[in-house]
Amino acid sequence: MTQIHPTAIIDPKAELDSSVSVGAYTVIGPHVQIDSNTDIGPHVVIDGHTTIGSNNRIFQFASLGAIPQDKKYRDEPTKLIIGNNNTIREFTTFNTGTVTGIGETRIGDDNWIMAYVHLAHDCVVGNHTIFANNASLAGHVVIGDYVLLGGYSLVHQFCIIGDYAMTAFAAGVHKDVPPYVMAAGYRAEPAGLNTEGLRRHHFTPEQIANIKRLYKILYREGLTYTEAQAKIMAEADSAPELHVFKEFFSQSTRGVIR
Repeated sequence: MTQIHPTAIIDPKAELDSSVSVGAYTVIGPHVQIDSNTDIGPHVVIDGHTTIGSNNRIFQFASLGAIPQDKKYRDEPTKLIIGNNNTIREFTTFNTGTVTGIGETRIGDDNWIMAYVHLAHDCVVGNHTIFANNASLAGHVVIGDYVLLGGYSLVHQFCIIGDYAMTAFAAGVHKDVPPYVMAAGYRAEPAGLNTEGLRRHHFTPEQIANIKRLYKILYREGLTYTEAQAKIMAEADSAPELHVFKEFFSQSTRGVIR
């Protein structure tokens, strides 16, 4: 049977797999669906049209699925969708989407979300990310796979952070961060490649050299942004590890940190 502490309040309409465990004083609303082997700690609130996958661990005092912090919101049935194998630590806040956005906030699989992280409405977070304590995303932010956000990083609305990118402690991301790039500073600027992260994810020296070549095009050759983008797009098909630049530039709307 579902392992529910007797002090937890679970709406009868909520759908919980029989292997889900729920801690003391947790509150779960009527439109919530939770899949197998997910462990929910005490004093958690899960509300809204929220779907949570399998094998997640949600720690105490998390707030998931509350309405977006958007004054235009009018109680539309927007969604929060969380994938599988995520760790979600204390005092995190994930909001549902808005009808003026994509209608849902999405978190993928195998993410490590530390304490006090905020994910605003209509954000899309990929897989295998790490968000250190107090990292916060404004609305409509897109985070790629294997991204690492340093503690207290702040990401402006509609920004994109590409795959394998990294932000330093207290980085203020106000424009898009290309794949593989490290961003640092109150108004974040490029601070080299996330080379150590690439090595840890088993990129070969040849692959890292290819990525460095595109980094130099964007930041070291004195080209305008338009010129650098065109040159990178022309070279992006030359190696599999460079393909992500094509998708990144096709989605980028706020400009790139320079």
